[in-house]
Amino acid sequence: MTYASDHSGPRARIFLAGGSGTVTRPASHLPMMGWGQALDLFLTDDVEVVNCSRGRASTKSFRERGRLQWILDAMSPGDYLIMAFGQIDWKPDPGIHTEPFEDFIEHLRAYVTGARERQAHPILMMPFERRRIDRHGNVSRFLADYPVAMRQLAQEEFVPLIDVYGQSLQWWEELGPEDTKHVFTYLRPGEPLMPVVQDADNVHLRADGAVEVARFVARALMTQRLVPAHWVRDLDRRTFSYDEMGWLDDATFQHRTKSRVTPARDLETGS
Repeated sequence: MTYASDHSGPRARIFLAGGSGTVTRPASHLPMMGWGQALDLFLTDDVEVVNCSRGRASTKSFRERGRLQWILDAMSPGDYLIMAFGQIDWKPDPGIHTEPFEDFIEHLRAYVTGARERQAHPILMMPFERRRIDRHGNVSRFLADYPVAMRQLAQEEFVPLIDVYGQSLQWWEELGPEDTKHVFTYLRPGEPLMPVVQDADNVHLRADGAVEVARFVARALMTQRLVPAHWVRDLDRRTFSYDEMGWLDDATFQHRTKSRVTPARDLETGS
């Protein structure tokens, strides 16, 4: 399925719904960075990225806390919704946990249905795998059931799918146990401890990794004809400044976190 077409009039918007791997971080969390924070680096002014992702958000908690409803209320025809979940749905916390082939799929189906009801374009994005690598360089398929379930839903609902999961397996195996530390949040000498992690983190990306995931997503949006090709830029660019990377001040981060919520009115329809 493709969505690309010439777009005229106001800028189109790409809404991002996801968890901590996608969220735009405050500067106090440096060097941690969500890939959604970096997506703007590869898109032109024809499109605006509205990153509504939230740390510790699963498909269930994001929806039940009214974050999906906020997106649906804000959407206009022709907008896009990228759903980037699967990193945290496995957690046993009852407010977060979903079963991959049961409520995980059904929650995601509500996102898809809600976007389509508003004449917007849903896109499913598989999560990147965690950094779990044995001494032989083999990457553990820790999240495997969730990407598989997402692919199943994409086939059932004819929704475009961006396979970051498969790409991440290839990346981590090519980089190996040591070099993958450069893309995950392993602190380097002189970097202060952050309020959310200690000195080693195999789940969250630092800027190096976030930029590469964002580059892959932007390239997929173009090559799969999900957006017009002229919306995508700088795919071969390798160096970006601190200012371009979009870390937020703490007040803006807190405001966005607290304000982008609308109480969900009906979990069956998302409306």
